[in-house]
Amino acid sequence: MFTFIGSLVILILGYLFYGKYVERVFGADDSRKTPAIRMPDGVDYVPLGAFKSLFIQFLNVVGTGPIFGAIAGVAFGPMAFVWITFGCIFGGAVHDYFSGMLSVRQDGATVGEIVGKNLGTVAKYVLRILSLVLLVLVAVVFWRSPAEILHTLLRGAVDLRILLVIILFYYLLATVMSVDKIIARLYPIFGLCLFFMAVGISVVLIYGNITGKYYTPEITEVFKQLNYHKTLDIFPFLCISIACGAISGFHATQSPIIGRCIKKESDGGRVFYLAMIGEGIVAIIWAAAAITLFPKDGLGLQSQLQGLAAAGTAPQVVNKVAQMTLGGLGSVLAVLGVVAAPITSGDTAFRGARLVIADILHMDQKSVKNRFMIAIPLFVIGIILAQVDFSIIWRYFAWSNQTLAMFGLWSSSVWLMKRQRRYWITLIPAIFMTLVCVDYIILAPEGLGALMRPLGPEVARIIGIVIAAVVAIVVTAAFFKSQAKCKTEGKFIKE
Repeated sequence: MFTFIGSLVILILGYLFYGKYVERVFGADDSRKTPAIRMPDGVDYVPLGAFKSLFIQFLNVVGTGPIFGAIAGVAFGPMAFVWITFGCIFGGAVHDYFSGMLSVRQDGATVGEIVGKNLGTVAKYVLRILSLVLLVLVAVVFWRSPAEILHTLLRGAVDLRILLVIILFYYLLATVMSVDKIIARLYPIFGLCLFFMAVGISVVLIYGNITGKYYTPEITEVFKQLNYHKTLDIFPFLCISIACGAISGFHATQSPIIGRCIKKESDGGRVFYLAMIGEGIVAIIWAAAAITLFPKDGLGLQSQLQGLAAAGTAPQVVNKVAQMTLGGLGSVLAVLGVVAAPITSGDTAFRGARLVIADILHMDQKSVKNRFMIAIPLFVIGIILAQVDFSIIWRYFAWSNQTLAMFGLWSSSVWLMKRQRRYWITLIPAIFMTLVCVDYIILAPEGLGALMRPLGPEVARIIGIVIAAVVAIVVTAAFFKSQAKCKTEGKFIKE
């Protein structure tokens, strides 16, 4: 219980202190007019206050990722709490702040354009493709998962295909209509559902620990057993399993939506950084719920949890957790909160994909016709991908998600370096995420794992770490070489 409560407290303190430090390093300046003030268009560039912007950003990024990912991640044990807490403060929230504020500084540019300006033309085209693929994958994942949760909640009374059609129709409207017509009006309601879910489950878990009904493992248990998982190593698999809630590249595709709406630069910290801290809190709550209600058994894994997940994927677990903690009506409201999370990320995933394509094609989005010309093909692709097995889509989503975050952090490091600011706040997490992503693609089954398997797990592990370290060293050396060149040629930017 103390680890659970302590993690929540540390996340809040992280925003109050480190978040403010990150904002100072960036140099937020209210004398600069934001894109929403300089170039409003009534569709995507719409001035919104900080509170409403925070709500939208939070719900944009909090899909089922910090819920499903946290549920899967607790198979690694209490180290999940450590990764979520410190990954969020020093990695995810920093990444989100810079992805949002660099978009603000570039007239609401999407992630490919931002990375391209800092890392070059090749990186721009790679990130355009990667971000577009990720957005479509997210849209598909967050289209099916709320329909499955509702189907489970209604005990099959409404056909799954009908629910999918209803959600898809809403996504189409949210993709093409002005941001203040649907998204800004519905999100506060969805936010209240999520708030009830988070507070309700937290109170039940803490009270249960006090009365002795429940026991939430403490971080001190890692001294007895570091990793609960019997087949996968903590590094890099924990860092991939729990992406949303710790650090997520998907957020960089969402931040430009609000980057085009905030009224002043000082709103960035209380919108972008704080929204990620909120997602970390959601992930901690669900990690605590899963590890408490489905404790480690003789197999060394939460077998009941794994069984539920295998039987009906994570929606079954969500439903079970809500029933166990909140009972009848409370569980319905909690599950509705969990349904709101993916819906509010799925709609803006399609919207974000529309913005990326519009940037690539230089297609003005004031025209409704132009919006539909981009949106309809996107939805056709989404429908086709929805036929693919969910678990396969989720695995590729997880890796591409973290890879995009890696590029975002390197891009932010170059931006800071060129302005002679404290680039280590993004450089250190960039190096770490490079190690994670490279090591994962070498060892994972969906990567080069099949080729490594004949060598044996220990040899494969060593090869993975060595290659990941070499890549990280080479990229870091290139970064410092670029810094030295700037010093020699006097190419630092003064702002």
